[in-house]
Amino acid sequence: MVRILITGSNGQVGSEIIEFLKKTTDCNILATDITQPKEQVEGVQYEYMDVKERVLVESIFKKFKPENVYHLAAILSATGEKDPVVTHNVNSTGTINILSACVTNGVQRAFIPSTIGVYGPETPKENAPVDNYSLPTTMYGITKVTSEMLFKYYHSRYNLDVRSVRYPGLISYKVEPTAGTTDFSVDMIKHAAMGKKYTCYLKSDTRLPMMYMPDAMSNTMKLMYQDTVKRRVYNFMSYSTSPGEMEEIIRNRIPNFQVEYAPDYRQAIAESWPASINIEDSVNDWGFNCKFDLEKTIDDMLDHYTSPA
Repeated sequence: MVRILITGSNGQVGSEIIEFLKKTTDCNILATDITQPKEQVEGVQYEYMDVKERVLVESIFKKFKPENVYHLAAILSATGEKDPVVTHNVNSTGTINILSACVTNGVQRAFIPSTIGVYGPETPKENAPVDNYSLPTTMYGITKVTSEMLFKYYHSRYNLDVRSVRYPGLISYKVEPTAGTTDFSVDMIKHAAMGKKYTCYLKSDTRLPMMYMPDAMSNTMKLMYQDTVKRRVYNFMSYSTSPGEMEEIIRNRIPNFQVEYAPDYRQAIAESWPASINIEDSVNDWGFNCKFDLEKTIDDMLDHYTSPA
């Protein structure tokens, strides 16, 4: 039974990974966060851990002795701009604390997601390459570029098998997203299902890379289950979409749905990112593939919001 430690376990991705691991892996999970979970999963241990506190991180690693680690604790783009110092401390200091604890405690493999936020305005808008030399414009992006460099450093110096993907906007009905720039996708579908008008903080034609959470989870696990990988970081997306395109698809299902556009500070963040990214290495190296296109995603989301289990 593999011992797995997860940070940021109460977040959008953390909650989904716990559920996916319990269904697919014979594992003993220690879920850590700075808040209590709304609902505890049977068979999962929960413990407080602030990733900024190096001594605490080391003590928990030493006690639990994880073989695999999923480090998901992070402050995302929109929230990150409200307090760049806290964002830096959580995302950068927290990540190096986790990486160091992995080395000193013999962790076999670590997964630490990156983001499309590592791209800056210099990047090609379409089919942005994996090898990225642009300059991100948010503290979130800056900390994740730094993290990607740390992945390579810890692999080359300590032979730590750390793996990462650049998550696009993730669409999910299970856990509310935490103030990312792409959260309009979830909010719009939820408002439509509830029969409410939606005010979008991005322009209608702002296209961004996206993915439905079931595909994100299955492909994350596919990457982690590979014996070896050629890269530390891979690009990751299913489709590109815009608020206007989503509105049109939703209105085909809910004709009375109304959307108003009132761009705010998140528009500038979105405009600094590419509309699509190149995923050829993910497909060729470890078989990345997705089951949900945009229409299937919206249909499944609406089904779950209108007929919750």
